[in-house]
Amino acid sequence: MSALNLVSEFSIEKATILKNRAAVYLKLNEYEKAIKDCDIALDIVPDDPKALFRRCQALEHLERFEEAYRDARLIHKVDPNNKAIQPILARLYSVVEQRRLENSQTENKIKQMFKYVFGIQEDMEKRSKAVNNLMVLARESSGAKALLEAGVCEKIAQLLKIEQNHEIVLGSIRTLGQLCKDSVSHTKIVLSILGIPWFLDVMNRKHTEEVNAGQYCIQIILDSLSGIDKTPNEKPDKTLYEANKSEIETLLTCLVYSCTSRSISGVARDGIIQLISKNVHYKAIGWAEELIKIKGLQRIMEVASELQEYKYESAMEITASTQAITSVCLARIYENMYYDEARAKYLENIDDFIKSKLITPDIESKVRVVVALTSLLLGPVDIGNIIISRDGMMQMILAMAGSDDFLQQKVACECLIAAATKKDKVHSIISQGVNILKKLYQSKEDAIRVRALVGLCKLGSSGGTDASIRPFADGATTRLAEACRRFLINPAKDPDLRRWAAEGLSYLTLDADVKEKLIEDKPALRALFDLAKSGNQSCVYGVITTLVNLVNAYDKQEIMPELLELAKFAKHHIPQDHELDDSDFVTKRCLALTEEGVVGALIALSHAESANSRELISRIFNTLCNLKELRGQVAQQGGVKALLSLVKEGNEKGIRNAAQALARIGISINPEVAFPGQRCMEVIKPLLSLLHPEFTALENFEALLALCNLAGINESVRNRIIKESGVSKIESYMFEDHLLLCRAATQVMTNLVNSPEVVKMYEGNNDKTKLMFLLCGEEDEETVKAASGAVAILTSQSKICCKKVMDVNSWLDTLHMILTNPSLDIQHRAVVIVHNLISSSKEVAEKIIETDIMEILMALSLMKDEERKKISGIAGEALSAAKKWNLIKSPDENDDDSS
Repeated sequence: MSALNLVSEFSIEKATILKNRAAVYLKLNEYEKAIKDCDIALDIVPDDPKALFRRCQALEHLERFEEAYRDARLIHKVDPNNKAIQPILARLYSVVEQRRLENSQTENKIKQMFKYVFGIQEDMEKRSKAVNNLMVLARESSGAKALLEAGVCEKIAQLLKIEQNHEIVLGSIRTLGQLCKDSVSHTKIVLSILGIPWFLDVMNRKHTEEVNAGQYCIQIILDSLSGIDKTPNEKPDKTLYEANKSEIETLLTCLVYSCTSRSISGVARDGIIQLISKNVHYKAIGWAEELIKIKGLQRIMEVASELQEYKYESAMEITASTQAITSVCLARIYENMYYDEARAKYLENIDDFIKSKLITPDIESKVRVVVALTSLLLGPVDIGNIIISRDGMMQMILAMAGSDDFLQQKVACECLIAAATKKDKVHSIISQGVNILKKLYQSKEDAIRVRALVGLCKLGSSGGTDASIRPFADGATTRLAEACRRFLINPAKDPDLRRWAAEGLSYLTLDADVKEKLIEDKPALRALFDLAKSGNQSCVYGVITTLVNLVNAYDKQEIMPELLELAKFAKHHIPQDHELDDSDFVTKRCLALTEEGVVGALIALSHAESANSRELISRIFNTLCNLKELRGQVAQQGGVKALLSLVKEGNEKGIRNAAQALARIGISINPEVAFPGQRCMEVIKPLLSLLHPEFTALENFEALLALCNLAGINESVRNRIIKESGVSKIESYMFEDHLLLCRAATQVMTNLVNSPEVVKMYEGNNDKTKLMFLLCGEEDEETVKAASGAVAILTSQSKICCKKVMDVNSWLDTLHMILTNPSLDIQHRAVVIVHNLISSSKEVAEKIIETDIMEILMALSLMKDEERKKISGIAGEALSAAKKWNLIKSPDENDDDSS
């Protein structure tokens, strides 16, 4: 830079300096800067061979082959005797010709695809095939570029105005998503052509799959612009995010403002709120605080306060799942308020919304406030509890529940159910509202009756699993369960009534008597599973919680015996377990549920947005997989795919449970069958995540056993374990005091040392080989078997490892132990190790010859019984290896010498 300041603007000296700097940029792999310097140099001295050559190199590195070829041709023209350019020219010509041919073929393909996809009158089968080919082509970088140049965006925009075929619409939207995937430049081109409002319009459809395709497309745009998929922790790339901040924030702001639009479908509104929910999270774009700044929280609360029953001109269209989806979104935003000031701002916005509604005394405003409050109690429960504790709020809800108006009764019941979570609230509601709920249960309207029933169920189950606490009279919970069952199994009842019945059972099944009665009721179980598969998000909580209770998959605090005795002495209340919750009964219930098809229901539920719901599903899967006899059925019925999705997103406990379930499947079933194809790669990361010092020994052990089975499949799987930093994690357990952990880790490493990459690690400047050899001297037979097997493999592959074994001070004692071990398997491994050591070098062989190892080998070589045939043969080979170094002689040679 200093040199450039000393020369005039268009001097030859400046061109020379720029050419030289371009050469430096090439060394630093900063090709764009090299091109820029060469461009300026060539403006000063046109056709300068050096500047052209350096620009040519930079362009080739950036895969701008046509431009590089242009420069190479120009160099050849200017300097025909330049020998350095000739091989480059030939290479670039070949690449350019190949690309020209490919482009020509691609152009023809695109013309054919366009003819059928955008030809409304064409044969439908050909159109379907063509739109699928369009998606495949859009996945390739060159294909995406060719499609954009051919005007695919404009054509899709025109097509979707008139297209009626569902498959063509889906394919077209998905093609746009593929064009944007992992490419900022393509994403910006698509956005500039179509605009953000167009994508929001695409989501505004009645068909769920089409809305999901539009939602996925928008998420890909956000991921590409923020670089989320390009970082290991899936957080945005800071540089990319800052560069594209304007587009990202505009798109998210448009989503927030459109969620209250009166002109969009209910399914589209759900999709938009799900997009907001995903991107406010700190693992995504982390837009929660910005959303509050633009008053987005009030808009989401506006949706949360909407009722399907209110039908008027300015009403929003919502679905049965909207409240559940909105509650998750409100909770997700609150989760990302990390400091007191942010939480205070959140609460302030909620208060502003409620005050704006209650400023007018009409019934509709009160109803809306109670509906919104219910959403808060189902989502950010802390905020919900603060609001319901405000003066007069509970009295207003109870007054609405006691009114004669159907709508007020309905929303008040729902709010009371949601509020009965904390014990102080439960006691308050029991004292003030139980008589109102009993009265409402006598209503002629099923919708009121079922909600009052659920309210009573929740209050009746407030003792949880403690068999000694019963808020209602004996037998009341069983009668309430029977009432829920009647709603649940009646196909004539509205699906909404059946989902409320499931929620009632979710509270009552904390009672073991109810569990045992329900598990014998096959029609009720099938009805629960049908609800799970309905896709209605509002059914998720009730069904999942019922299943969790049936298999006892909930968190249970273990009480130390000393604390128990102390509690008895202090006359504190001690929770009592029901005799029907013993492990034998739980096992029987797990078997019955699996037989009835619970795995299919769990797979359907695993698409839930809520991290808590996903955790509960993971718990159920893990509890089922705890039984060896059920692991095969879980895998066979598609449980592995669901578990892999559960480990990708959720809270820590959910991911941990899902990973343990995968480990248990990987232990009992051949991993090639349990995890076919790419899944055996996908399962490695969750299994390695269980190798954590804070996790239980059982989790560590099961993960190691599953990894051992995986490591035995092939080199690709072993390489993935290495790539995920698995070797160091596994090795850390080889020296644990816990015998089973030490053994399992050593067994995994025995399979991993089959990889040349791991052998290189053991050859490195470390003590890995020595430590593995020392494990051959352990007392546990299985550990010794695994360690000696690993050393046998290492010494057969590496002379360096052979030398490292001999560097161990106790090498002779260890070899004695394994050569004379009563286990024939260990003996076999031992003679292989000795054979490898003797074969590795004369220096090592001499050390062994000087000891009594040779006598042991001779003794072993003379054993002719069938069991030791292999051992005898390898011992003989070891002696032969020593002869090759001229360190020992055969008996015949000794006789010749003596004569």
